[in-house]
Amino acid sequence: MAELLEQVTIRSIDDVHDAAVTINRIANERGMRIALCEDISSKEPMIDAEGTIVNADIFGWLADGERWWEDARLALHSPLPRACRYESEPFWCNESGFYGHWRNDYLNEMDLSDFHKRALCHAAIVIPVHLPFGQISANSFIPFDAELRDLSELFDQYGELFAQVTRRFIAGYVTVMRSTRRIPSDCVLSKREVECLRWAAIGKTDKEISMILSRSHATVRYHVHRAAEKLDSVNRSQTIFKAGQLGYLGASD
Repeated sequence: MAELLEQVTIRSIDDVHDAAVTINRIANERGMRIALCEDISSKEPMIDAEGTIVNADIFGWLADGERWWEDARLALHSPLPRACRYESEPFWCNESGFYGHWRNDYLNEMDLSDFHKRALCHAAIVIPVHLPFGQISANSFIPFDAELRDLSELFDQYGELFAQVTRRFIAGYVTVMRSTRRIPSDCVLSKREVECLRWAAIGKTDKEISMILSRSHATVRYHVHRAAEKLDSVNRSQTIFKAGQLGYLGASD
């Protein structure tokens, strides 16, 4: 495993091609095709140092209707990336449901009608990768046998292997391709700043927060303003958004 992880590790953009070839081989040798997406909110395809589209020229998604990254609607309507918004551990799925290490009611309540049409496969092993700053990566391993519906045995055999190599590959790719810093480094918010932002995140006004915390209106405004300065935000909404991306606000209740 250590050797495989090293082979899919990306430390510079020049490593992308060989790492992609390796992770593709890992999938193919186990009867699977691989499809990777490092950011389900982005329309940009994954590329190597030469600008080669990884999913097309290395992973082989070339046939008509297979170039899924060219259809922005898939990220919104396909059950595979949508499920990755609600689950961070590997799972497999087909038209009958989602199957992982535990029950996830968010997944169980998802609409799976027209699964094949929307997912472009009958079944898949899916590896979500949740990255810093709220970025979500959705990755699928799809059997060469396109009619195969039950992946329970393949998931038991290879799910953890696929998860480890995918997470290493995606984390490295995102790190070397990141070109913009939208959040200041080493940002530390105070307890009071976080308290105020947590209440603001659920829609409370400064006046309401001052009553809840038994602090003056001016004090609450000061804490929100100081948080904005630390996060390099231009307004209240962006301050809340950035604080959430850094995990200061926790899960919504």
